[in-house]
Amino acid sequence: MKDSIQNGSLRAYAEELEAKTLSPYAMQSKNTRGREYPMEKCPLRTEFVRDRDRIIHCKSFRRLKHKTQMFLSPVGDHYRTRLTHTLEVAQIARSIARGLRLNEDLTEAIALGHDLGHTPFGHAGEDVLAHLVPGGFEHNVQSLRIVEKLENGTGLNLTFEVRDGILNHKKSGNPCTLEGAVVSIADRIAYINHDIDDAIRAGVLHEDDLPKSCVAVLGNSHGNRINTMILDVIEHSYDRPQVRMSERIGEEFEKLRGFMFAHVYRDSDAKQEEGKAKHVVEQLYLYYLQHLHELPEEFTKNISEDGAERVAADYIACMTDRYAITDYERKFIPKEWMQT
Repeated sequence: MKDSIQNGSLRAYAEELEAKTLSPYAMQSKNTRGREYPMEKCPLRTEFVRDRDRIIHCKSFRRLKHKTQMFLSPVGDHYRTRLTHTLEVAQIARSIARGLRLNEDLTEAIALGHDLGHTPFGHAGEDVLAHLVPGGFEHNVQSLRIVEKLENGTGLNLTFEVRDGILNHKKSGNPCTLEGAVVSIADRIAYINHDIDDAIRAGVLHEDDLPKSCVAVLGNSHGNRINTMILDVIEHSYDRPQVRMSERIGEEFEKLRGFMFAHVYRDSDAKQEEGKAKHVVEQLYLYYLQHLHELPEEFTKNISEDGAERVAADYIACMTDRYAITDYERKFIPKEWMQT
């Protein structure tokens, strides 16, 4: 057994299983376009399993547990954070990939890395940096920047297919693999459904508020809706070079998504604190832009290549919600003077 591990036969066996069992449209790990910097192959893990492990063990992944999904800095134990959102995306994506006989390991790696670049306070923070940073700011592009450059000071050196999937996970993206397309649709399935669940828990919505046609077609519970969408994607994508919902399910899903934007994502009780959050991100960005010497060396070393604005944005984007709040208080809230 020791010799088998050392000579790579266990990895080769996993690659052989992929060749025998995966769809012709799947991405086999042995056919990866590789990494930016060549590495000796792992004797046990395929290339995509190795990428998944690298993402799970990185600091940026751990920070997701304290970054906003929908509710800013949620105190309740059961509200989603960016980390639990990521795990739900990975679960849905793996279920779809398994049904379509695609590469589950590649799918999971993309899913686990797709939101690493999210700012504190979610899309509220992203909107601020998009407005302030020359060249704009998008969390998917920042996620790619993290795995290619920022994490560990050199990036994670992931395979091309994982990096491509991370960059193109947004609805407007065009990933080069079907596994990347699976993550893109799984991301939308996950956030709409778990945001409904959280909004109902918070009293922002009631189950009866949901559009009647959506409930009738998609299901009357969180689990039923997700199951309906997963099965529909598999049914209408199996053995085809595409990943899609049926027209009927897709229409009701978009109607449900539109309902959430109208009643939750904009101007609801869930968004009351967003103005304050945007102020925090804006002031911290402007502060560090003028005090670059206070940034850690792992950031300042990139100033000459990337510019002060991008480096300041890198630092802000890495912050968790609570770190941003604490840092803002430290920088801008006066402390009581006490005579000693």
